Amino acid sequence: MPARTRPRAAAVAVLGLVPLTLTVLAAAPAAAHGSMGDPVSRVVQCYAEGPESPASAACRAAVAAGGTQALYDWNGIRIGDAGGRHRHLIPDGRLCSAGNEEFKGLDLARADWPATSVHSGRYTFKYRVTASHKGTFHVYLTKPGYDPTKPLAWSDLDLEHPVATATDPVGSGGFYTFPGTLPERSGRQLLYAVWQRSDSPEAFYSCSDVDFGGGRGLRTPTTAPAPAVPAPSTSSGRQTSAGAGKPAAERGGHGGASEPAQPASPANRPEADGTPAHLAETGAAPGTFRAAIGGAAVLALGAATLLLSARRRARGDQRR
Repeated sequence: MPARTRPRAAAVAVLGLVPLTLTVLAAAPAAAHGSMGDPVSRVVQCYAEGPESPASAACRAAVAAGGTQALYDWNGIRIGDAGGRHRHLIPDGRLCSAGNEEFKGLDLARADWPATSVHSGRYTFKYRVTASHKGTFHVYLTKPGYDPTKPLAWSDLDLEHPVATATDPVGSGGFYTFPGTLPERSGRQLLYAVWQRSDSPEAFYSCSDVDFGGGRGLRTPTTAPAPAVPAPSTSSGRQTSAGAGKPAAERGGHGGASEPAQPASPANRPEADGTPAHLAETGAAPGTFRAAIGGAAVLALGAATLLLSARRRARGDQRR
C-alpha cells in the first residue's frame, strides 16, 4: 500500500469503530428504579416468592402469562416518556403492567392476589427504590364496590382523592417513606402508585392488593435471613393474606423466606438507595452494563491508538 494511503485507511478503520462503540453504549441497559414495598406490590411479592416457582396461585398464574423475566425486572414497570399522561398512555385493564407486554401477568383479574391487611386511618407507605430521582408520588385507592375479578380500569380508582401524595421524599435504607391516610373501605381493594419524575418525563407504576376485611392473614415475619426484599417494620402488626394460607416466612412471601424456591440473582436483588453495587438492570444479565461500558472504552482506546500510529507512520514516510 502506498505510504500516503495508509493514514486514510487507518482513518477509515477508526471511523468504522465509532458506530460500533456507540452501538455498544446504546445497547447498555438503564438501571431500573423501584416499586411499592409496603403495602407490597404484586411484582415485588411474586419476586420475593421466587420467580422460577412462586408459592401463591396468583403469582404462578402471572408467570404462566408473562414469564419469569417480569419478576426479575420487578423495579422496571415504567413509561419513559409519560410526562404525566398516565391515563392517555395506559389503557383500562393494563394499569398494573403500565401497558407493558412484559408485565401482562400482573394485570390478571383475580381475587387471590397476596394482599396486605390494612385498616382505615394513617398509613406509612414505603417505596422500594434502587435509583433515586426527584419527583412526586401519588397513591390512589379503589372506590367502594371494587371487584378484583374484573380488569382494573381507571374509573375504579378514586383519582380525585389520592390517599398519599409526596414530593421529593428523603430516601433511607433503600426506601422512600411517606405518610398517607386510608379512608373507610371493606374487603379487598387495590392501591395504585404513580411515581412521576420531575427531572425526566419517565414515570413508574405499581399495584398493591390490600384487604380491609380483617380476616385470617399471613403474619409479617419477625426475621428475614438473606431476603430478596426487606420486610417492613414488624411493629405495625400488619399482616398479609393470600390463598396459600402459610406464614410469609414459610412460603417466601412478604419480606423473604428462609428457604426460597429460587435464590435471588445478586444483580437484581434490591439494594439500598444510592448503593452503587448490584443495582437492578432491567432486561440484562448480571454485569451486562459494566461489560458494555468496558467494551466501549476498549474500542475507543484502540481506535485512538490506531489513529496515532497511522499519523506517526505518515510522518516517517514523508521524511523518507
